[in-house]
Amino acid sequence: MYSILIADPIAAEGVQILERAHRVRFDPTITADALRDAISNYDALIVRSRTQVTAALIDAAERLCVIGRAGVGVDNIDVEAAQRRGIHVVNAPYSVTISVAEHTLGLMIALARFIPQADVSMRRGEWAKNKFMGIELQGKTLGIVGLGRIGSTVAPRAIAMGMRVLAYDPYITRARALNFGAALLDSLEELLAQSDFVSIHAPLMPTTRGLFGDYEFERMKPNARLIFCARGGVVDERALLRALDEGKLAGAALDVFETEPPGQNPLVQHPRVIVTPHLGAMTQEAQTKAAVEVAEQISRILKTFAHSVHAPAAVVAC
Repeated sequence: MYSILIADPIAAEGVQILERAHRVRFDPTITADALRDAISNYDALIVRSRTQVTAALIDAAERLCVIGRAGVGVDNIDVEAAQRRGIHVVNAPYSVTISVAEHTLGLMIALARFIPQADVSMRRGEWAKNKFMGIELQGKTLGIVGLGRIGSTVAPRAIAMGMRVLAYDPYITRARALNFGAALLDSLEELLAQSDFVSIHAPLMPTTRGLFGDYEFERMKPNARLIFCARGGVVDERALLRALDEGKLAGAALDVFETEPPGQNPLVQHPRVIVTPHLGAMTQEAQTKAAVEVAEQISRILKTFAHSVHAPAAVVAC
Protein backbone atom coordinates (compact mmCIF):
# COMPACT_ATOMS: atom_id res chain seq x y z
CA MET A 1 0.00 0.00 0.00
CA TYR A 2 1.38 3.36 -1.08
CA SER A 3 0.70 6.91 0.05
CA ILE A 4 -0.82 9.29 -2.47
CA LEU A 5 -1.32 13.04 -2.11
CA ILE A 6 -3.97 14.74 -4.25
CA ALA A 7 -3.07 18.43 -4.16
CA ASP A 8 -5.79 19.84 -6.44
CA PRO A 9 -9.52 19.18 -6.85
CA ILE A 10 -10.33 16.09 -8.91
CA ALA A 11 -13.56 14.15 -9.41
CA ALA A 12 -14.56 11.72 -6.68
CA GLU A 13 -14.48 8.79 -9.09
CA GLY A 14 -10.71 9.10 -9.40
CA VAL A 15 -10.20 9.39 -5.65
CA GLN A 16 -12.27 6.26 -5.09
CA ILE A 17 -10.16 4.20 -7.50
CA LEU A 18 -7.02 5.07 -5.56
CA GLU A 19 -8.58 4.57 -2.13
CA ARG A 20 -9.34 0.93 -2.92
CA ALA A 21 -5.67 -0.03 -2.61
CA HIS A 22 -3.74 2.93 -1.18
CA ARG A 23 -3.60 5.56 1.53
CA VAL A 24 -4.94 8.75 -0.02
CA ARG A 25 -4.75 12.29 1.32
CA PHE A 26 -7.13 14.57 -0.56
CA ASP A 27 -6.01 18.13 0.17
CA PRO A 28 -7.12 20.28 -2.80
CA THR A 29 -6.27 23.61 -1.15
CA ILE A 30 -2.83 22.73 0.18
CA THR A 31 -0.40 25.65 0.03
CA ALA A 32 2.95 25.51 -1.72
CA ASP A 33 4.80 25.66 1.59
CA ALA A 34 2.71 22.90 3.15
CA LEU A 35 3.14 20.75 0.07
CA ARG A 36 6.91 21.14 0.18
CA ASP A 37 6.94 20.16 3.86
CA ALA A 38 4.75 17.10 3.29
CA ILE A 39 5.90 15.74 -0.05
CA SER A 40 8.65 13.51 1.36
CA ASN A 41 5.94 11.30 2.90
CA TYR A 42 4.28 10.36 -0.39
CA ASP A 43 4.89 7.93 -3.21
CA ALA A 44 2.56 9.61 -5.72
CA LEU A 45 1.33 13.15 -6.31
CA ILE A 46 -1.71 14.21 -8.33
CA VAL A 47 -2.25 17.81 -9.46
CA ARG A 48 -4.25 19.82 -11.92
CA SER A 49 -3.20 23.30 -13.04
CA ARG A 50 -3.17 25.12 -9.67
CA THR A 51 -0.19 23.36 -8.15
CA GLN A 52 3.27 24.07 -9.53
CA VAL A 53 5.50 21.01 -9.36
CA THR A 54 8.89 22.69 -9.45
CA ALA A 55 12.38 21.23 -9.43
CA ALA A 56 12.71 22.28 -5.78
CA LEU A 57 9.55 20.40 -4.86
CA ILE A 58 10.74 17.33 -6.75
CA ASP A 59 14.09 17.47 -4.97
CA ALA A 60 12.24 17.41 -1.65
CA ALA A 61 10.19 14.37 -2.70
CA GLU A 62 12.37 11.58 -1.33
CA ARG A 63 9.90 8.74 -2.00
CA LEU A 64 8.03 10.01 -5.05
CA CYS A 65 7.55 7.47 -7.86
CA VAL A 66 4.94 9.14 -10.03
CA ILE A 67 3.37 12.54 -10.66
CA GLY A 68 -0.07 12.61 -12.28
CA ARG A 69 -1.68 15.58 -14.01
CA ALA A 70 -5.48 15.24 -14.13
CA GLY A 71 -5.64 16.94 -17.50
CA VAL A 72 -3.63 17.30 -20.69
CA GLY A 73 -0.92 19.94 -20.33
CA VAL A 74 2.04 19.30 -18.04
CA ASP A 75 3.55 22.79 -18.29
CA ASN A 76 3.10 23.22 -14.51
CA ILE A 77 5.37 20.21 -13.90
CA ASP A 78 9.15 20.31 -14.28
CA VAL A 79 9.25 17.14 -16.35
CA GLU A 80 13.02 17.25 -16.85
CA ALA A 81 13.62 17.41 -13.10
CA ALA A 82 11.27 14.46 -12.62
CA GLN A 83 13.05 12.45 -15.31
CA ARG A 84 16.41 13.08 -13.68
CA ARG A 85 15.03 11.50 -10.53
CA GLY A 86 13.46 8.55 -12.36
CA ILE A 87 9.96 9.77 -11.49
CA HIS A 88 7.18 8.95 -13.93
CA VAL A 89 4.98 11.81 -15.16
CA VAL A 90 1.55 10.87 -16.51
CA ASN A 91 -1.42 12.88 -17.70
CA ALA A 92 -4.93 12.31 -19.07
CA PRO A 93 -4.59 13.17 -22.76
CA TYR A 94 -7.92 11.74 -23.94
CA SER A 95 -10.16 13.03 -21.19
CA VAL A 96 -10.84 16.57 -22.37
CA THR A 97 -10.94 16.07 -26.14
CA ILE A 98 -14.69 16.34 -26.65
CA SER A 99 -15.14 19.17 -24.17
CA VAL A 100 -12.41 21.36 -25.67
CA ALA A 101 -13.60 20.64 -29.21
CA GLU A 102 -17.16 21.59 -28.30
CA HIS A 103 -15.97 24.75 -26.54
CA THR A 104 -14.05 25.68 -29.69
CA LEU A 105 -17.19 25.33 -31.79
CA GLY A 106 -19.21 27.27 -29.23
CA LEU A 107 -16.74 30.15 -29.35
CA MET A 108 -16.73 30.10 -33.14
CA ILE A 109 -20.52 30.39 -33.28
CA ALA A 110 -20.53 33.08 -30.59
CA LEU A 111 -17.87 34.99 -32.53
CA ALA A 112 -19.80 34.77 -35.79
CA ARG A 113 -23.09 35.92 -34.24
CA PHE A 114 -21.98 38.36 -31.48
CA ILE A 115 -23.86 36.28 -28.90
CA PRO A 116 -22.06 37.54 -25.74
CA GLN A 117 -22.28 41.17 -26.85
CA ALA A 118 -25.97 40.85 -27.70
CA ASP A 119 -26.64 39.26 -24.32
CA VAL A 120 -24.96 42.16 -22.50
CA SER A 121 -26.87 44.66 -24.63
CA MET A 122 -30.21 43.01 -23.85
CA ARG A 123 -29.46 43.05 -20.13
CA ARG A 124 -28.95 46.81 -20.42
CA GLY A 125 -32.50 47.10 -21.74
CA GLU A 126 -31.44 47.63 -25.35
CA TRP A 127 -32.93 46.15 -28.52
CA ALA A 128 -30.01 46.71 -30.91
CA LYS A 129 -30.73 44.18 -33.67
CA ASN A 130 -28.91 46.09 -36.39
CA LYS A 131 -25.79 46.46 -34.27
CA PHE A 132 -25.07 42.74 -34.26
CA MET A 133 -25.08 41.70 -37.89
CA GLY A 134 -23.32 38.33 -37.99
CA ILE A 135 -22.19 35.83 -40.59
CA GLU A 136 -23.09 32.21 -41.35
CA LEU A 137 -20.61 29.39 -40.87
CA GLN A 138 -21.92 27.41 -43.82
CA GLY A 139 -19.67 27.89 -46.83
CA LYS A 140 -16.86 29.42 -44.78
CA THR A 141 -13.36 27.98 -44.48
CA LEU A 142 -11.99 26.87 -41.13
CA GLY A 143 -8.22 26.54 -40.84
CA ILE A 144 -7.11 24.23 -38.04
CA VAL A 145 -3.54 24.61 -36.79
CA GLY A 146 -2.64 21.34 -35.11
CA LEU A 147 -4.63 18.28 -36.13
CA GLY A 148 -4.06 16.18 -33.04
CA ARG A 149 -6.75 14.80 -30.74
CA ILE A 150 -8.69 18.04 -30.39
CA GLY A 151 -8.13 19.52 -33.83
CA SER A 152 -9.17 16.26 -35.48
CA THR A 153 -12.33 16.23 -33.35
CA VAL A 154 -13.22 19.80 -34.34
CA ALA A 155 -12.80 19.07 -38.07
CA PRO A 156 -15.73 16.68 -38.73
CA ARG A 157 -18.05 18.74 -36.53
CA ALA A 158 -17.23 21.86 -38.54
CA ILE A 159 -17.81 19.93 -41.76
CA ALA A 160 -21.22 18.90 -40.43
CA MET A 161 -22.07 22.62 -40.26
CA GLY A 162 -21.21 23.03 -43.91
CA MET A 163 -17.70 24.41 -43.51
CA ARG A 164 -14.64 23.63 -45.61
CA VAL A 165 -11.78 22.52 -43.38
CA LEU A 166 -8.07 23.07 -44.01
CA ALA A 167 -5.30 21.94 -41.69
CA TYR A 168 -1.65 22.63 -41.04
CA ASP A 169 0.31 20.14 -38.97
CA PRO A 170 3.89 19.15 -39.91
CA TYR A 171 3.60 15.89 -37.95
CA ILE A 172 0.73 14.19 -39.80
CA THR A 173 0.16 12.85 -43.29
CA ARG A 174 -2.36 13.95 -45.89
CA ALA A 175 -4.04 10.57 -45.65
CA ARG A 176 -4.59 10.99 -41.91
CA ALA A 177 -5.96 14.51 -42.39
CA LEU A 178 -8.39 13.22 -45.01
CA ASN A 179 -9.68 10.70 -42.47
CA PHE A 180 -11.10 13.70 -40.60
CA GLY A 181 -12.28 15.49 -43.75
CA ALA A 182 -9.50 18.09 -43.70
CA ALA A 183 -7.24 19.12 -46.56
CA LEU A 184 -3.66 19.25 -45.28
CA LEU A 185 -1.63 22.22 -46.52
CA ASP A 186 2.14 22.48 -46.77
CA SER A 187 2.53 25.79 -44.98
CA LEU A 188 0.89 27.85 -42.28
CA GLU A 189 0.95 30.87 -44.60
CA GLU A 190 -1.15 29.01 -47.18
CA LEU A 191 -3.72 28.11 -44.54
CA LEU A 192 -3.93 31.67 -43.19
CA ALA A 193 -4.45 33.13 -46.67
CA GLN A 194 -7.51 30.94 -47.28
CA SER A 195 -9.25 30.73 -43.88
CA ASP A 196 -12.23 32.74 -42.66
CA PHE A 197 -11.79 31.24 -39.19
CA VAL A 198 -8.51 29.98 -37.73
CA SER A 199 -8.57 27.66 -34.72
CA ILE A 200 -5.29 26.93 -32.93
CA HIS A 201 -4.76 23.51 -31.32
CA ALA A 202 -0.96 23.37 -31.17
CA PRO A 203 0.69 22.44 -27.87
CA LEU A 204 2.97 24.92 -26.12
CA MET A 205 6.62 23.98 -26.56
CA PRO A 206 9.77 25.85 -27.58
CA THR A 207 8.99 25.50 -31.30
CA THR A 208 5.42 26.81 -30.95
CA ARG A 209 5.91 29.64 -28.46
CA GLY A 210 4.92 32.82 -30.29
CA LEU A 211 3.81 30.78 -33.31
CA PHE A 212 1.24 33.48 -34.09
CA GLY A 213 2.74 36.95 -34.22
CA ASP A 214 2.72 40.02 -36.45
CA TYR A 215 3.90 38.03 -39.48
CA GLU A 216 1.04 35.51 -39.19
CA PHE A 217 -1.68 38.08 -38.52
CA GLU A 218 -0.53 40.04 -41.57
CA ARG A 219 -1.15 36.95 -43.68
CA MET A 220 -4.68 36.22 -42.48
CA LYS A 221 -7.62 37.19 -44.65
CA PRO A 222 -9.15 40.60 -43.97
CA ASN A 223 -12.02 40.13 -41.50
CA ALA A 224 -10.84 36.66 -40.50
CA ARG A 225 -11.57 35.49 -36.97
CA LEU A 226 -9.27 33.65 -34.52
CA ILE A 227 -10.29 30.98 -31.98
CA PHE A 228 -7.69 30.01 -29.39
CA CYS A 229 -8.33 27.11 -26.98
CA ALA A 230 -4.83 25.61 -26.77
CA ARG A 231 -2.17 26.97 -24.40
CA GLY A 232 -1.26 30.55 -23.61
CA GLY A 233 2.06 31.51 -25.18
CA VAL A 234 1.38 30.05 -28.62
CA VAL A 235 -0.12 33.42 -29.57
CA ASP A 236 1.82 36.66 -29.11
CA GLU A 237 -0.87 38.63 -27.30
CA ARG A 238 0.65 42.02 -28.09
CA ALA A 239 0.69 41.18 -31.79
CA LEU A 240 -2.93 40.03 -31.60
CA LEU A 241 -3.92 43.28 -29.93
CA ARG A 242 -2.20 45.25 -32.67
CA ALA A 243 -3.97 43.25 -35.38
CA LEU A 244 -7.35 43.90 -33.75
CA ASP A 245 -6.69 47.60 -33.16
CA GLU A 246 -5.57 48.05 -36.75
CA GLY A 247 -8.66 46.29 -38.09
CA LYS A 248 -6.77 43.36 -39.59
CA LEU A 249 -9.03 40.85 -37.83
CA ALA A 250 -12.79 40.88 -37.40
CA GLY A 251 -12.51 39.32 -33.97
CA ALA A 252 -10.96 36.74 -31.68
CA ALA A 253 -12.24 34.29 -29.09
CA LEU A 254 -9.76 33.38 -26.36
CA ASP A 255 -10.01 30.70 -23.70
CA VAL A 256 -6.34 30.76 -22.70
CA PHE A 257 -3.78 33.44 -21.89
CA GLU A 258 -0.05 33.66 -21.41
CA THR A 259 -0.64 34.66 -17.78
CA GLU A 260 -3.65 33.18 -16.01
CA PRO A 261 -5.64 34.87 -14.62
CA PRO A 262 -4.85 37.57 -17.23
CA GLY A 263 -5.29 40.53 -14.89
CA GLN A 264 -5.49 43.86 -16.72
CA ASN A 265 -4.77 42.35 -20.11
CA PRO A 266 -6.33 44.76 -22.67
CA LEU A 267 -7.55 41.84 -24.77
CA VAL A 268 -10.09 41.01 -22.06
CA GLN A 269 -11.84 44.36 -22.51
CA HIS A 270 -11.46 44.60 -26.28
CA PRO A 271 -14.83 45.07 -28.04
CA ARG A 272 -14.03 42.50 -30.73
CA VAL A 273 -12.80 39.81 -28.37
CA ILE A 274 -14.78 37.08 -26.60
CA VAL A 275 -13.06 35.67 -23.52
CA THR A 276 -13.64 32.69 -21.22
CA PRO A 277 -11.54 31.71 -18.17
CA HIS A 278 -9.85 28.54 -19.53
CA LEU A 279 -13.15 26.66 -19.64
CA GLY A 280 -12.25 24.22 -22.42
CA ALA A 281 -11.98 21.22 -20.11
CA MET A 282 -14.51 22.41 -17.56
CA THR A 283 -17.34 19.94 -18.04
CA GLN A 284 -18.51 17.30 -15.59
CA GLU A 285 -17.72 14.59 -18.11
CA ALA A 286 -14.18 15.77 -18.85
CA GLN A 287 -13.26 16.18 -15.21
CA THR A 288 -14.55 12.72 -14.36
CA LYS A 289 -12.67 11.16 -17.27
CA ALA A 290 -9.48 13.03 -16.34
CA ALA A 291 -9.62 11.87 -12.73
CA VAL A 292 -10.32 8.27 -13.68
CA GLU A 293 -7.70 8.20 -16.43
CA VAL A 294 -4.88 9.53 -14.26
CA ALA A 295 -5.90 7.38 -11.27
CA GLU A 296 -5.82 4.24 -13.38
CA GLN A 297 -2.39 5.10 -14.77
CA ILE A 298 -0.98 5.76 -11.30
CA SER A 299 -2.49 2.51 -10.01
CA ARG A 300 -0.82 0.56 -12.81
CA ILE A 301 2.56 2.20 -12.20
CA LEU A 302 2.47 1.58 -8.46
CA LYS A 303 1.40 -2.02 -9.04
CA THR A 304 4.33 -2.49 -11.42
CA PHE A 305 6.77 -1.20 -8.82
CA ALA A 306 5.23 -3.43 -6.17
CA HIS A 307 5.94 -6.53 -8.28
CA SER A 308 9.28 -5.48 -9.75
CA VAL A 309 12.71 -6.35 -8.45
CA HIS A 310 14.29 -4.06 -11.06
CA ALA A 311 12.81 -0.72 -10.04
CA PRO A 312 15.02 2.30 -10.88
CA ALA A 313 17.33 3.23 -8.05
CA ALA A 314 15.85 6.71 -7.81
CA VAL A 315 12.45 5.28 -6.98
CA VAL A 316 13.44 2.11 -5.17
CA ALA A 317 11.27 3.16 -2.20
CA CYS A 318 8.23 2.18 -4.27
